[in-house]
Parts: sequence; C-alpha cells; structure tokens
Amino acid sequence: MYNSCMGVISTSERRFLKATASLAYSNPFLPERIEWERAALGREYLQAEPVWSVSVADPDADLPNIVRIYQKLEALIESLHERLAAGSGLHADDLAAYEDSVHSLLYQRYYQSFRTANGRWPFYRQFLADWNRYLVLPDTRFETGLHPAHVFACFHQIQRAFQSIFYNIIGSSMPAARLRASIWQSIFTHDMRRYRRTLYRRMGDFPTLITGPSGTGKELVARAIAGSRYIPFDAERLDFGDRTAAAGETFFAINVAALSPALIESELFGHRRGSFTGALADRKGWLETCPPLGTVFLDELGEMELLLQVKLLRAIETRRFSAVGDTALREFRGKLIAATNRDLRAEIRNRRFREDLYYRLCADLIRTPTLREQIDASPAVLRELTLFMVRRVAGDEAEDCLGEVQQWIEKHLPADYAWPGNYRELEQCVRNVMIRGAYQPVMEEDAGGSEDAFYASFRAGGLKADEVLAYYAALVYRQTGSYEEAARRLGVDRRTVKARVQESLPRKHP
Repeated sequence: MYNSCMGVISTSERRFLKATASLAYSNPFLPERIEWERAALGREYLQAEPVWSVSVADPDADLPNIVRIYQKLEALIESLHERLAAGSGLHADDLAAYEDSVHSLLYQRYYQSFRTANGRWPFYRQFLADWNRYLVLPDTRFETGLHPAHVFACFHQIQRAFQSIFYNIIGSSMPAARLRASIWQSIFTHDMRRYRRTLYRRMGDFPTLITGPSGTGKELVARAIAGSRYIPFDAERLDFGDRTAAAGETFFAINVAALSPALIESELFGHRRGSFTGALADRKGWLETCPPLGTVFLDELGEMELLLQVKLLRAIETRRFSAVGDTALREFRGKLIAATNRDLRAEIRNRRFREDLYYRLCADLIRTPTLREQIDASPAVLRELTLFMVRRVAGDEAEDCLGEVQQWIEKHLPADYAWPGNYRELEQCVRNVMIRGAYQPVMEEDAGGSEDAFYASFRAGGLKADEVLAYYAALVYRQTGSYEEAARRLGVDRRTVKARVQESLPRKHP
C-alpha cells in the first residue's frame, strides 16, 4: 500500500502533472488542447494556432510546445519513479495523475514506432519493459488496474484515428475543427478515461448518423470512424487479434439512392435461392458478412422506403434479422453508420421517415459543414482545399497549377459564390480548369442575360406560376447551397425544391 505523504511532490510539480494528464486525455482537435498546453508550460508557452489542421501544421514536425512539455514530463516522471521506488508514497490523486502522465509519456515515446510498424509489433517488448519500470512498483497500487496490452491497443487506435482524421478532414476553419473534434468523440466519446476503462468494448453497439448536404464528405467521415475502431492486442503472439480489422477490410458501403428497394434489401439482409426472380443462389447480406469489428455504411439513408426502415430498425434494436425468403434469424455483430443529405426531422413530419428509427440513430450525430460555411469562417480555407485537391491530381506540379486554378476562380466566380456542390464541386472545378482552362458552374449557366429576361417577363405578366416557382427555387438554392435550407425558406419540402431547380436548368425565358 502507499501512504498519503503530501511532501513527496511539490505544488508546481503537481500542477504540471495534472495539466499534462488532462492534455493527454483532451480532444486534440478542440481549443481545450491549447489551454492545457498553456497550463502545463506557463510562461514558457509559445503562442500556437487554435486549430490543428494539416494545412497549418505538419504532424511530422516537432511542435515546440509539445516537445518542451514532454522533455519536462520525462524528467519529472524519472524523478517521481525514483521517489516511489525508494518507498515514498503519493496521495491517491497524485498517483492517478502520475499513472496518466506515464501513459502520455509512453505514447509519445512510441508514436513513431506505431506509425512505421507495417504490421510488425516486436517493439511491444520494449514498451512492456518501460511499463513495468514505471508502473510495477513495490507497495504501490494503481486504481485503474489496466493491462499493458490493452493500453498498447488503445495507443494503436489513437494513432490510427488521429492520422485518419488529420489527413482527410481538411480546413483550418472552426467548422472543420468542430467536425474533426466530433469524429474524435464518435470514436472515443467525450471521456477517454471511461472509454479506455469500459466503453471500448461497446462502441459498436452505438449507430452513428452523419448529416449534411451532398458533397460535404460524409463518406470520408464514415471511413474515418470505421477505420479507427479498437482492435485488441495479443501480447503472446505480438499481433493484433483481428487481422481483417487490422488490414482495414471491414467497410461495407451501400448507396441506398442507387439501388431499387429489392436490391437494397438483398444487399443488406441477404436472400435465399428462389426468393425472387434472379435469385439463383443463397447470398449473405452485408449485415451478416460484417465481422464484429466491421462497419456497414448506409449512404443516402433518407431515400429508404418505409417498409425497409422497419426491418432496419428491428435489426438495430435486436441485432437479429432474416434474409429475404427465409425465417431463420441471423446476427449483425458490427457497427452501423448511416448518412443522409435530407432533413430527417422534416421527413418525419411529412411521414417519409420513421421517428423511431431516427431516435435509434441520433445518439451519435455528426453534421458535416458546407464549403460556404468553411469559407465564411476562414477565407483562407478555399486556397487550402484547392491546394489539397491540386496535389492529388498534379503531384509535383501542384504549386504551378494552384496559381492557375486560383486565378480562374477569382476572375470568374463571385466572392460569395455558394458552391452548391460543396467540396465535390470544388474538386470538379479544379479538374476542369486544369484540363480545359475553365469551369462552367451548373447553376450559373443561364445566370447572366436570362436574369434580365426573366424579370422583364415577370413584370409583363408573361410567366406561368410553375416558371416563377422554378426560377425562385433555383435562386434560393444558389444562395444557400442546400436543398434543405432552400425548402425551409420556401415553406415546401425538399423534393419540391430539387424538382423545381432541375426544371429551371434547361429553361429559356422568352
């Protein structure tokens, strides 16, 4: 046992230890990280960007504040270890902060090893030696009782999650930072200590719902969550227990809008031979194929018919389902992630989406921001995202191509252009300018002279009601970049807006 000797650790050491422990368990994509860095370093703190993004910081570079914190932490941990080994005791709170800080130190020490492991984990032996040195001490008992292999697995998960979020969710704006932070919470919850103790076993039981307009990266978010699930580590084999999960072969995507209801049902639940025309053999659906550490992703969930929604709801609630043409119950063991660009609350009001299904999905809700929201919050985001997209296409020629694309956008698109197609539209703009030297926005094809012609016809009373509604719906959609928001402003449903906008595209007003 340990005693409660308060003189073993000084007030300044205690403050630093608790700050570094809090830093280790904070959300790295929220400004709270900066506050804990400042609390740990005091006057030594160097002003840093509040938003941690690939566009403003290289994750491979040594961040001055982090380097300084862990230099000081290593020295303090060594000193406290010597005191504990000599029989000095720590108060329970100080001992907990010491344990958390040792975990933080070990994560930093082995971070690069995790990054470059390539499926080989012999460095666990050295990790275990460090663990035993700092945390297996005579007459000292840590309340958490964590196993080193479990903490090693948590470190691997943290490293994978950070890399996936940091490199794929781009933008130095606060909307992008909030999205990265929201994804991190979806993986680890807001309390990583509790996650590490118990919830890591249960996160597959929580469905995730991702909402946002088309082209805002909902599938990227889904893949980041799916690829960052906890995988247990086998200390005897020096390998992670689930090879398919470790290899990332666990993401099963279905685009609901692209398939008929019968095909959606077959893809999801499977079917028995002869259950419908063309069913020539038994087939397992994704829900049955999905392993425990896998993920089924339902894109455009709002397009699913009500009868299928009922069947999906039962599968989520009971983890049991039947294949088409069969009564035998099968088991869904993985995680479900769904995405939609529809306002599901409006769909519920219009009786096109089941309220009970919504409440089964919305416990973990993520919203992806529009490109316009990002630009409004931080105008530099447009250049950052353009550069990111140019690099993927042009490689070494990226800097030269970036100037060409930027000049075209600045010259031909208004500063407040809504980017209704969001990031997908920007990517196509980049490709068009690089290939053809120009880009023609779909919603701007008739914007020039036809606007004057429309108002002339309007004043002369020469338009039909449908023409007025189509033109106005297209105008509001261009301003908002969202069918849902346009529908809210017009007081109609989303489908009406989309249909009217599409009607307006080829129409030429006399």
